[in-house]
Amino acid sequence: MTGGLLVVDVEVDGERVDVRCADGVVSDVARDLTPRRGETVFRGAAAVLPGLHDHHLHLLAMAARAGSVDLGADRVTDRGDLEHVLAAADAALPAEDWIRAVGFHERSSGHLDRWELDRMVADRPVRVQHRSGHQWVLNSAACRVVGLIPDDRERGHGDGGHGDGGPGDGGPGDVTGPDGIERDGTGRPTGRLFEQDDWLAGRLPLGPPPDLGPVSRRLAAYGVTGVTDATPTRSVVDLEVLAAARRTGALVQRVRVMGAVGPDARGVPDGLEVGPLKLMIADALPPDVDGLAERIDQAHRSGRPVALHCVSRVAAAVALAAWDTAGADPGDRMEHGAVLPPDVIERLAGLGVTVVTQPAFLVDRGDEYLDEVEPDDRDHLYPCAGLDRAGVPLGGGTDAPFGPEDPWVAVSSAVRRTTRTHRLVGPGERLAPERALRLFLSHPGDPGGPARAVAVGAAADLCLLGGGLRRTLEDPEARRVVATVVDGHVVHEG
Repeated sequence: MTGGLLVVDVEVDGERVDVRCADGVVSDVARDLTPRRGETVFRGAAAVLPGLHDHHLHLLAMAARAGSVDLGADRVTDRGDLEHVLAAADAALPAEDWIRAVGFHERSSGHLDRWELDRMVADRPVRVQHRSGHQWVLNSAACRVVGLIPDDRERGHGDGGHGDGGPGDGGPGDVTGPDGIERDGTGRPTGRLFEQDDWLAGRLPLGPPPDLGPVSRRLAAYGVTGVTDATPTRSVVDLEVLAAARRTGALVQRVRVMGAVGPDARGVPDGLEVGPLKLMIADALPPDVDGLAERIDQAHRSGRPVALHCVSRVAAAVALAAWDTAGADPGDRMEHGAVLPPDVIERLAGLGVTVVTQPAFLVDRGDEYLDEVEPDDRDHLYPCAGLDRAGVPLGGGTDAPFGPEDPWVAVSSAVRRTTRTHRLVGPGERLAPERALRLFLSHPGDPGGPARAVAVGAAADLCLLGGGLRRTLEDPEARRVVATVVDGHVVHEG
């Protein structure tokens, strides 16, 4: 489209107007604009919002999931289901292929290690990802390939990604070493790896880059025009995969990255923006406050804020202690904040730290949380209103593919705070619908800040709704998105 875009007769900030986009920005917002020669005219929308920005997801893991075996609770309810699904995959795949399975959880499948996997699939390498994204289980064939028993295979693209998982989502046995590789009492690797995505990715057979096109199209159907990729990559190779998809148009959303890059954004490929540096606080490994504080200080001295991964009360305490030592800079974030009691919220407010939350986990896993987490933590799961009241900036993400990728599910969950079985989770933490939507409307570099506006000079990144804004907020669902515009181009029309 070269002649610009005119969206006719839509609601913007409560008024009926036309919206003109030219050269990648909103150039006019007024009544009764006259179409220009060569301009595309869009009719049929009732309201226009700024495009949604998902402040926390994992693009490569979303793409990799398409070629993975699903072990989620909807498909695997007991050990027999697990054995059946893996056996079916083994029978269907070519002999040289790995089985990559995702969504495993002990609640439905029981304990899993390499010997248990060997009983199900012995002759083909198998790697199974815990639904939290923080643990892999390998069978013996896979352990040999990746070098737990030495092997000389080529290295390949990373396809992991650190997800949330939330409180109560598993942890290591008591023999996990500081390297995250669990061993039994005799020193043998059990096949269980914790926080070892980079180590594992560097030892996998070479494969093609993941196809980000289907991921981008799904996001566009939700009205998402930008994302912050929260994978703490250590290599520009994975960043180049994202940049290449942006260049070819396979990935239409604007992308900010949290991976490690040099000062002044050195090493970031064209087409990507630099976000805060993601630092993990892993519940599966011993806490290291001094080491974390040193890494925070290094990031700050290089000009980058930090984003600290926290999914437990202990992790939040470690983060606060590290910030107390290193100091908090503008733009610093806490990712997830899965368990934040009032005293922790008060300290976050004093530090001026932003929280990026994933309220969709309440509907997706809330029943398990209520059954498994400590009683004292239940009212403090993924708090929202309490953070708002304390003045803590609050942005929203999905943590896809480890949580529901549809941001409208997160909006609805922040308002209702109910589980799949309609149990309430911290009803005092409910947000008003307008505020819940703003979780995804703030600037990519300022989650929790003021909502972006459909105004002259703003980026022409828009979400067009088939119903008015009030009707949408009464029942927030992705089906209300009729079109999505990025840089003045219609990238989705439904």
